Amino acid sequence: MRSLAWPTGTRGKLKKNQHKYDDGMPDGGSLPEIACKELSRKLLEGEAKLEQGSFEEAEVALREALSINNEEARALLGRIEYQKGNFQGALQLFDGIHVSGLAQSIRFFASEKTVSRSHKKERKQKTGTSNNFLHACSLLIEAIYLKAKSFQKLGALEDAAHECKIVLDLMEEAIPGCMPNTWRDTKVAKLVSKMSILYPQLLAQEGLNDRAVPAYRQALLNTWDPSEETLAALQKEFAILLLYGGVDASSSAPSPPDSRDGGYVPKNNTEEAVLLLLLLLRRNILSKGVFDHSVLDHLAFALSVCGQSGVLAHQYEELLPGTLARTDRWYNLALCYRGAGQDDLALNLLRKSLSPAERPNDVASLLLAANLCAARKEYAMEGVGYAKRALELMSPELLYMKSRALHILGVATGTQARVASSDSERGKLHHEAIEALQEAAALESEDPRIVFDLGLEYAMQRQLSRALDCAKRFLDISSGAWVEGWRFFALLLTAQERNSEAELVLEAALEESCPWEQGRLLQTRAKIQMAAGERLRAVHTYQQLLVLVQTSNQSFSFQAWNWQKNKAGRVEEVEVWQDLANLYTELKQWRDAEKCLEKAQELKTYSTVTWCAMGKLHEAQGQPEEALASYKNAVAVDATDVDSKVRLGALLRERGGKHSLPVARSYLAEALQAEPTHEEAWLQMGLLHKAHGHTQEAIDCFEAAVKLEQSSPVVPFSSILPALSW
Repeated sequence: MRSLAWPTGTRGKLKKNQHKYDDGMPDGGSLPEIACKELSRKLLEGEAKLEQGSFEEAEVALREALSINNEEARALLGRIEYQKGNFQGALQLFDGIHVSGLAQSIRFFASEKTVSRSHKKERKQKTGTSNNFLHACSLLIEAIYLKAKSFQKLGALEDAAHECKIVLDLMEEAIPGCMPNTWRDTKVAKLVSKMSILYPQLLAQEGLNDRAVPAYRQALLNTWDPSEETLAALQKEFAILLLYGGVDASSSAPSPPDSRDGGYVPKNNTEEAVLLLLLLLRRNILSKGVFDHSVLDHLAFALSVCGQSGVLAHQYEELLPGTLARTDRWYNLALCYRGAGQDDLALNLLRKSLSPAERPNDVASLLLAANLCAARKEYAMEGVGYAKRALELMSPELLYMKSRALHILGVATGTQARVASSDSERGKLHHEAIEALQEAAALESEDPRIVFDLGLEYAMQRQLSRALDCAKRFLDISSGAWVEGWRFFALLLTAQERNSEAELVLEAALEESCPWEQGRLLQTRAKIQMAAGERLRAVHTYQQLLVLVQTSNQSFSFQAWNWQKNKAGRVEEVEVWQDLANLYTELKQWRDAEKCLEKAQELKTYSTVTWCAMGKLHEAQGQPEEALASYKNAVAVDATDVDSKVRLGALLRERGGKHSLPVARSYLAEALQAEPTHEEAWLQMGLLHKAHGHTQEAIDCFEAAVKLEQSSPVVPFSSILPALSW
């Protein structure tokens, strides 16, 4: 390889001032002085013609220079061939160019102490020599850059990346700290910056993501001073690679330098991508240019995957006015609040968005609002209205959403049926719910959520065989991925008095599920053991559940945190203490039951379930007045609590008297209106009719109680959330 040849005048200046330079100054070459001058003249002439756009004249001059066998001439000729689109020809010329020997020269000229600053003439000489070197150096580095671009154009991406790596390694070896301040606006700096950006892009395009990740990090951390726009594009590309590239970035490279100084280091791909996208979003918000909505889209995906919907909502709130239409902002915020479990906030935003002055006919907003209302008794009627409007407004291009609208309508109608004021209205609504869910299932037969909710509606109406078919179908479609499906299947078996089979199903589900998903499974297993009279086994199961819940509350793992946010599968610690109190009450271990209730009250002072459990304890101890007071406290906390009303009716019936019996009847009637499938309420109502001498009414109530008892699960089906709410 020939050493770097300097343009006109460079050699003379180097020889004249050689005694002033360090010993590391590279040899200028051994060409005769006349040949050197002729070479420089031809190079300058060719480069001038090239800059003017006279490619043919430039090529003639450069080929004359090439006859002297100079790398700079090859570089300029290669640029001509590249601009012509002759990439193969350009590669042939670039192949004779090597830059590996430039490191020593770059290091020398990058030094700030090579020339004395005492004389003006010496400073001028240094500046001229440095400029000549930078000019020659930029020609050779540009040749390698164009060589990489030629490989890229020809589809040889790995070869192109290799050429970029040569230059980047050269610069790291020569000036490992940073680009000298005097070089920052030079062509050399711009070319190196371009190659540091091109290198990871080439690796990513070739699919070498494990190498692209550290390359992107290096490009973002280096000091080659890319422009703000270039840096933003690089950050966005890297974030996209981290999110969708399918590579474990945590093991792709050593920790960044900041990590050794106690800086924050992302733990995984998603975390690193979120940080990059947050930086990009902040730059987008502060800049006056066009807002890049794709950054917000990628950030929404990343934060949703992490379960950080609340953080995403904060980002939408910080957007400047005009960035998004306000109805779009409200809709996206509603989605975020829905994911964060703040359903009331989400619903209020959607109500504003659906007002007549905004977008009352937006199908997506109508469906989201209906979804938020569907499983909540107080909003079920409103949800039915939203779902019906969405179905009426659905255009042909939105028909793919019809099954979702019917699914929501079916769940909302079923919820509305549970608060219906009359049996006829309740029966009508149940029929409409089944019809809507059946139509949704016909449109999307492979949607497990629709199948689950159809089965749940069948179970509510005590059509157990159909519900069991749906539960099996759900497990087949979902491959048993949701523990709620196993729990529903087990409860259906208990409703058919097949408790031993139900416990086997739960055991299988516990073996296949991770610890953080086992809360409801363990709770249901304990209930089955209690129903079977195996109370000591139930105590042991509750102890396991208590350990699980307390561990999850103290754990900082993503799985534990995600489980705590899962409304369908989460078990609160207070629930475990309440269940244990009821269990110890049945075992007549009063002191243990009292301790459990104390724990429950510490966790949740005003709890209907705790007061009801306390009433059962007093009742078991033969303290009816204290029991009545506890049940009344339970109803005062929650006027819709059915169990407390049933127990109040039972105690008042037992007390007797012309004042107590009408009140008992009122409590029992309210309980049956709220939950018509409550077998104990029917039993107590039958006993009340018997006390009044109403024989036929008593018989009807007893028959209903017996029928319901034969088809009741150990845990009410109403305790299962619809799949729509998962």
